[in-house]
Amino acid sequence: MPVYKVVEVSSVAEDTLEEILNEWTAKGWRFDGMQFAMRESSKRPSMAFVIFTREEVK
Repeated sequence: MPVYKVVEVSSVAEDTLEEILNEWTAKGWRFDGMQFAMRESSKRPSMAFVIFTREEVK
């Protein structure tokens, strides 16, 4: 059964997202997807949610 990890990122800069991806994949998590939260007044996302999965360790 998969276990999910969601990391909230308030800075959607390229280097910040790379850090998050490298940090959690190095810990054994597999990248599953990324969702962005948009502001109505801007075309740039205000935050992101990075989703990881791994198999449950029993």
